[in-house]
Amino acid sequence: QMQLVESGGGLVRTGDSLRLSCATSARTFSRYAMAWFRQAPGKEREFVAGITWSGDNTYYPDSVKGRFTISRDNAKNTVYLQMNSLKPEDTAVYYCAADLNLGMIVSSTSDEYTYWGQGTQVTVSS
Repeated sequence: QMQLVESGGGLVRTGDSLRLSCATSARTFSRYAMAWFRQAPGKEREFVAGITWSGDNTYYPDSVKGRFTISRDNAKNTVYLQMNSLKPEDTAVYYCAADLNLGMIVSSTSDEYTYWGQGTQVTVSS
């Protein structure tokens, strides 16, 4: 079992930055590919970033590419999402997720992820 705890959300203005963190006590963290998803009211959950177990490869959809950066520190069992140039359309609940995956490709499909955090709210005002 893996418990994921997100933090770092909040209310910011357009153009501001936020860094989300997702931590776990699980010693097997380094075996998992990690991802961030988000869900806005009335919309489906959306993939926003993924990182392989080693941290060597990262993946982003076009909607956030160049603005968001995912990273991980396996020694601290933590994955991060640095969000820059935030826009009102980035407003959502952000979730981190874990997929037991030692490959070099990260899935963008939420069904592939076994463990999820409780979510953290990010609100971007215009």
